[in-house]
Amino acid sequence: MRQNLARRAALVDAAIEVLARDGARGLTFRAVDAEAAVPKGTASNYFANRDDLLNQSGVRIYERLRPDEAVLRAMSEGPATREHTARLVREVVRRVTSFRAGYLALLELRLEATRRPALRALLTERVKEDVAGNVAGHLAAGLPGDADAVRMIYLAVNWLVVERLTLPEVFPEEDAGDLITALVERLLPPDAS
Repeated sequence: MRQNLARRAALVDAAIEVLARDGARGLTFRAVDAEAAVPKGTASNYFANRDDLLNQSGVRIYERLRPDEAVLRAMSEGPATREHTARLVREVVRRVTSFRAGYLALLELRLEATRRPALRALLTERVKEDVAGNVAGHLAAGLPGDADAVRMIYLAVNWLVVERLTLPEVFPEEDAGDLITALVERLLPPDAS
């Protein structure tokens, strides 16, 4: 297997685009080569098989969705209020929906994981880490609410992201922001006076 890391990352990014556009059935080495604008056969030199490419795509999506240090700092430095929490949740939705291809590819990978045990194991671990990180970060920042509230927000927001990416007219951006505020206000205890 080839080890040019920049080329490998470009191929995985191309695979994400193919997954988002053509679905899991459309993900072939040939389609990845075409999307990456590389010679035919390049992807097959970098990935042992299609399962390897699917798994690497799952890892790469989570790398690209990971918040940067500024976002993490804003979480821990802001006031411990429901308003601040709602602002953070809206930022998560904005950040995730701005990587449209990544999230749509992740949905394809989740469906494919129902048939591929190795992919299921990989995604299960990544999602568990994501949820645990969200809970730990929320609690460490002293934001209102407990672990269950954070998990409920996580679940609700994930479906809101699906709606925004697939049927954006159902909940236009402004409505989505208002729904996030209402969700946070209903799930989290009132701010301390």
